[in-house]
Amino acid sequence: MEAVLVVNADLGPLHRVSVQHAIRMLCRRVAEIHEAEPDRSIGGYPLPRVVRLIRYVVTRWRFGSGPVWSRSGVLARDQHRCAYCGRFATTVDHVLPRSRGGRNTWRNTVAACYGCNQRKGDRTPAEADMPLRYEPVAPSWAMLAGR
Repeated sequence: MEAVLVVNADLGPLHRVSVQHAIRMLCRRVAEIHEAEPDRSIGGYPLPRVVRLIRYVVTRWRFGSGPVWSRSGVLARDQHRCAYCGRFATTVDHVLPRSRGGRNTWRNTVAACYGCNQRKGDRTPAEADMPLRYEPVAPSWAMLAGR
């Protein structure tokens, strides 16, 4: 299923919704099409890629602590690329293993392919001689919504 990006009236990204939800937003006239698929339509509407809200929605809460940690968030932040070898990643690896007190935090987890995750096992990247290709960071709302 395709997802449609919802942006605020000032073009700041908010979240993604299904195509059906986006069409309902257009019918209720709370949003308008900002970007659409060429030569594709649903009913009387072009197939939207991005919809823009008509009125600005205050989202102060989004700028506070940032998004809560999640496995899907780690994979999205790392663009499903393994932090050790660069291949397609399907698992999340703890830089400091959980058995040694590592926690589920943005800075302690990276996306990893199954092979690298198994190879690293219960060791740190230095102990396993598997250096990280990038330093894990806490993402912003915009970083996750822009996917």
